[in-house]
Amino acid sequence: MSVPSGAYLEAMALLPTGVTVVTVADGRDDIGATVSALVSISTDPPVVMLSVAGEGYVAEVVEEVGAFAVSVLAADQRAVAGRFAAEGRPSARHLVSGLSHHRGGHTGAIVLDDALAALECSVRQRVEVGDHVVFFADVVGLPEVGARQRGPAMVRWDGRYHALG
Repeated sequence: MSVPSGAYLEAMALLPTGVTVVTVADGRDDIGATVSALVSISTDPPVVMLSVAGEGYVAEVVEEVGAFAVSVLAADQRAVAGRFAAEGRPSARHLVSGLSHHRGGHTGAIVLDDALAALECSVRQRVEVGDHVVFFADVVGLPEVGARQRGPAMVRWDGRYHALG
């Protein structure tokens, strides 16, 4: 029995997911994207799973570089999520214009200073699954962020961004 893709997408839209910005420094330019498919897989050692479109530029560059940074977005960072969700391949350096940020010490990728939390990750395994590529990555650093008071996180639910908490 085949599951209709539209019905599947509608059902999965009702599963709340955290919203992050994933960035990669590839030596030529920085790239970044809003990603809600990031999951903690293991605590010993710390490992996350990142899932991105297999035909997308993010998958290509993460595969090439083998490392990325993650900034966990707060509920009031909808504009940031929107910037990084833009179509095409906008440079992350342009996307962070006017935003406080620094480079991660392990990956060299951009980290947003106002994020709730940040991770630097090194890819350990790549798996193609359907129309996506899944990267399992070791967490190699926890850059200092959170100049703000800890507040509610941003989640994606029913096709929109919401505050959690």
